[in-house]
Amino acid sequence: MSKDYVLPLSDGERLQITLHGEEHLANSPCVIFVHGFKGFKDWGFVPPIGKELADVGYAAITFNFSHNGIGENPLEMTEEKKFGKNTFSREVGELNDLITAYQASFFGEYRPQKLGLLGHSRGGGIALLTAARNSAVDAVVSWSAVSTFDRYDEKAKLKWRKRGFLQVENKRTGQTFHLDTALLDDVEANIGESLNIRKAVRLLSRPLLIVHAVDDESVNVKEGRRLYEWANHEHTDYLEVPATGHTFGVGHPYRGASREFELVLRETISFFDANLH
Repeated sequence: MSKDYVLPLSDGERLQITLHGEEHLANSPCVIFVHGFKGFKDWGFVPPIGKELADVGYAAITFNFSHNGIGENPLEMTEEKKFGKNTFSREVGELNDLITAYQASFFGEYRPQKLGLLGHSRGGGIALLTAARNSAVDAVVSWSAVSTFDRYDEKAKLKWRKRGFLQVENKRTGQTFHLDTALLDDVEANIGESLNIRKAVRLLSRPLLIVHAVDDESVNVKEGRRLYEWANHEHTDYLEVPATGHTFGVGHPYRGASREFELVLRETISFFDANLH
């Protein structure tokens, strides 16, 4: 059973949320899925992830970051101005706000159980940063996660500042978005500390599963290997998936699971079973 919610934030923004497995809230662990760049809670494999987690007994939360580009239409990115003003620090803050809401029984009358984070791509980096500093998180899984948010060379940054924006294409829809310099300012101000994924992974003292596709066309597998290199191997598992790409053979709209996606989801659930119960 799934139910939609809206979480108001202190700055006047809001998070659009779907809770899968509401019936499990009182007695079962909860997993929050963190989407990536140009992702959203109703993209491709996200609803099936929520449903599968609920089917095996978890409460599963999927949500849209307030500036991910999704507005009233849950399936199309229509909020281009907000998308352009998004920052990594905003997303870390909003994920922490959502965790706080879960801990404070925002979704009804229940006693919070153990909590896991599952982040994809950029969302994997956000999940790692959050988990390292939020003691409410008991286990983390990253899928195709980035190892750094400082992803542009100096030439590109100079051009970005000169033009006042960075042009980004959404190949799926053909849309072109402009990222304001707020994102660049955020990286340059915070990459050494609060946005330092390397430092976060080294600080992380909770169970971690790192999953990466060998043939990832968006985030090179070297980044997954780097995350594992930084991690404490006593509580970290690493899985490389051959013959598949950034989203494990699943696209949008969702047309069914690939063999690789089924493998990744199965291993993820096994990891949560071992570390959240």
